[in-house]
Amino acid sequence: MHELAFPLLAGLIVLALAFDFLNGLHDAANSIATVVATRLLRPVQAVMFAAFFNFAAYFLSLAFPALHKVAETIGAGLIDKDLVTPAVVFGALVGAMFWNIVTWLKGIPSSSSHALVGGIVGAGVAHAGFEGIQWAGLNKTVIAIFLSPLLGMLLSMLVMLASSWALRGATAKFAERSFRTLHLFSSAAYSLSHGLNDAQKTMGIIAVLLYSTGYMTGDFHVPHWVAFCCYIAIAFGTLSGGWKIIETMGGRITKLSHHQGFAASTGGSIMVFTASLLGIPVSTTHTITGSIIGAGVARRASAVRWGVAGNVVVAWFITIPASAVVAALFYSLTRLF
Repeated sequence: MHELAFPLLAGLIVLALAFDFLNGLHDAANSIATVVATRLLRPVQAVMFAAFFNFAAYFLSLAFPALHKVAETIGAGLIDKDLVTPAVVFGALVGAMFWNIVTWLKGIPSSSSHALVGGIVGAGVAHAGFEGIQWAGLNKTVIAIFLSPLLGMLLSMLVMLASSWALRGATAKFAERSFRTLHLFSSAAYSLSHGLNDAQKTMGIIAVLLYSTGYMTGDFHVPHWVAFCCYIAIAFGTLSGGWKIIETMGGRITKLSHHQGFAASTGGSIMVFTASLLGIPVSTTHTITGSIIGAGVARRASAVRWGVAGNVVVAWFITIPASAVVAALFYSLTRLF
């Protein structure tokens, strides 16, 4: 156990909630890019819509506690929880926030999730060496980097094909009206899955901080007040929007119809809900990007702007190592004081 004065503990918790807010701000595009690009909702309506369902995920987690395994992976499944110190938490958060701000300013839809994973691993290795890494948790997270966009792409293509077949005899007017409604519901489902998976990452950080400093009694768990605060923070972050990234996600990768928006949101939400159930801190950014590409490819491969998609993929590969290096540097700075 590492002793930490309460004001410093409170400061680190506030920093973690600031990361959660930034996560929502950075990843607002995940939930609303398709409804903004198709003009189903106006931008202000869209962010309010997404923020509401981000917070509604809190009540979903109360009804289905099994969906809260991601927080355990972040808090105890990447670095041995008994080796985590307040300095490790500080380095991890600053490393992740630094990378989020850089990519947000550049309009690059990188992964807040993997920025945090990189931050935890970088600060943890700087503190305890590679023996502190929990390889089972890290490996499944790294594998998800590659699988989540591919599975999201495949699922959205299947939804496109199945829905096209289901409405093959419908009039164009009826099909358009149906897909508008389905698109709205599927976007709500994706916002719900986004809030559920992403808010848990900050919960895991706060929980391991409380555990390592002796402020948590009993076994490692996520207190209800921590969960509530994290869902509030990510919802307010989403409410603030991330307009540069929304432009990239919603219009620069491919032009979307309501049919494609419905398929992308549906495929993405299936993938993210499944990841939450398995305790995998999947990237909602990667997933919806793959899903949007899949919806575009289902129309025709030339509909996708592959150069823009390629730039996004490059950002994916460098997120974990970049945030890990920054986190290790900030952890090292704490040792000087």
